[in-house]
Order: sequence, then C-alpha cells, then structure tokens
Amino acid sequence: MADVGEKERKILVAVDDSEESTYALSWCLHNIICQDSKDTLILVYAKPPKTVHAALDGTGYMFSADIMASTDVYVNGLAAWVIEKSTKICREEFQDVEVESIVQTGDPRDVICEVAEKLHADVLVMGSRGYGLIKRAWLGSVSNHCAQTVKCPVLIVKKPKFSNGNR
Repeated sequence: MADVGEKERKILVAVDDSEESTYALSWCLHNIICQDSKDTLILVYAKPPKTVHAALDGTGYMFSADIMASTDVYVNGLAAWVIEKSTKICREEFQDVEVESIVQTGDPRDVICEVAEKLHADVLVMGSRGYGLIKRAWLGSVSNHCAQTVKCPVLIVKKPKFSNGNR
C-alpha cells in the first residue's frame, strides 16, 4: 500500500481578500498538507468581470476612460496582493510545498467550479462568510454553489466566531 505522503494530490484553495479565506488557507495548510507530501497547492482567485456602462448612467454622470483604467489597476493590484499574501502564508508554513496560482476574470462561482473541473482537483477548500439566510438568498453562496456543482470533494472551512475565549 502506498504511503500517504507519496500520493500526489491537487488541492485547490479558493482565495480572496477576506479573513475567512485566509483562515481556510491556513486551516488547509495545518490539516491537509503533510510535511513530506508531494501535494500541489493551487490558489485560485476570481477577479470581478468588467462592468459595461453606457456613456451616461441613470444619474447623468459620465464614466471616463480614466475612471475605468483606475478600476482595472485596482482590480489587478488586489488580485496580485491576494495571491502574493496567500503564497507567502504557504511558504511560511511549508517551504517545500509546490504552490501554483490561477487568476481568472468572472463570477467566483463559475471560475472556481471551472478551474476545479479543468484541473481534476482532488479536493476544493474554501472559506465560508457565514451569511445568514437572507443574505445568502440575496447574494448567493459561492461555497454552496461549488459544493453542489464540482465533482471533487469540497471542504468548506468556517472561521470560528470567537477565538481564545474572547467574545
């Protein structure tokens, strides 16, 4: 029987700029990745799609090319920052772990599911924002959608509301 540390797994971790995402990544590193494993940790980040605006919005204001360019710079910078921060967390925990990153534009639900299917991920790890029933119904739940859609196991990590006994 093969040693657990010898099995090569593709572990997909959905990352964004939230505390819940950072917690899920850290939890994955402490509970799924083994020190001597040959696992590949793949960080996936979904940039929001560009919104298409008419020359005039409903209030009569014009969106200039400068504003649109500034928005692109911000979105790309945020994506780079999230991937850099997440990669740094991985390197601090396990220096030898193979880390790859994928940044795609689109709805996070679609991007995460498409990447999981395309890469034939062994497991998808993602955080949960812990929205209540109303917010979930209005905003939708990325983790719920992914759990219902992808074929690989999905591990949804919830960040504890209180840590170290503090309330």
